[in-house]
Amino acid sequence: MTEKHLIKCFVITLLIIGSALNIGSAKTNVKTKKATKSRHHQSNCRPHFIFKTSEDSVTDYSFANECLPENDARVNRKMNRSLKKHSYSHIQSYVLQNKAAQLFPIIEPILKAHGIPDDFKYMALAESGLSGGTSPKGARGLWQFLPGTARTYGLKVGNGIDERTNIHKSTIAACKYLKELHGEFKSWILAAAAYNNGEIKLAKAINRQKEHNYFLMHLNHETGTYVYNIIAMKAVICQPRKYGYKSYYTSYASISPSESLVYN
Repeated sequence: MTEKHLIKCFVITLLIIGSALNIGSAKTNVKTKKATKSRHHQSNCRPHFIFKTSEDSVTDYSFANECLPENDARVNRKMNRSLKKHSYSHIQSYVLQNKAAQLFPIIEPILKAHGIPDDFKYMALAESGLSGGTSPKGARGLWQFLPGTARTYGLKVGNGIDERTNIHKSTIAACKYLKELHGEFKSWILAAAAYNNGEIKLAKAINRQKEHNYFLMHLNHETGTYVYNIIAMKAVICQPRKYGYKSYYTSYASISPSESLVYN
């Protein structure tokens, strides 16, 4: 009887220990899942900031309320390079401010009406560049449409007509294109990159690299610096004195939007 009793007690002890281990494991799994969920939430839901101003306050270099990687040396280096490229010490003119004062009052309501983030007005500056005109590849106008793409989104090109130079019509066409790109890539930053590089090339790069974050991807030089240049132009327009400009772009008073206004 004593031996049987001991065996019975030993079995019961093993069952108790096993039950305790299972409970502990379950709690650990729950904590792990919660932690993973929390990390995922934190990495996707809030804007990130990467620089501090001389006043030691945080400066936002976001685009369309989408995140930039935080404390990333490669991102900081590329962002600094774009900011320097668009500073007054490099450009030595107010061409960006002048273009913004002329174009933004026309572009802003069109972007808003089509549900496109306001930051894309800075992309128009990046697209048209400091001189505008026609690119070596045949892209033309404020949004630098190629003839085929322009026709796809409703612009007339040919027979003496080129609506790529019409600010209103080309901006509407750009909105349609950007909305399609956002629908495909689920990101406004990637939509901007695809606008520059083409959706097929960007999709191939995403699949090849298994990466969906523009700032962590390795792209050709033009596309790889494209969004940085847009953000730099935004910074220069919004904080001109910080980048060496003495005047602020503030006044729309002298601008009278006109349907016939064109950009050459």
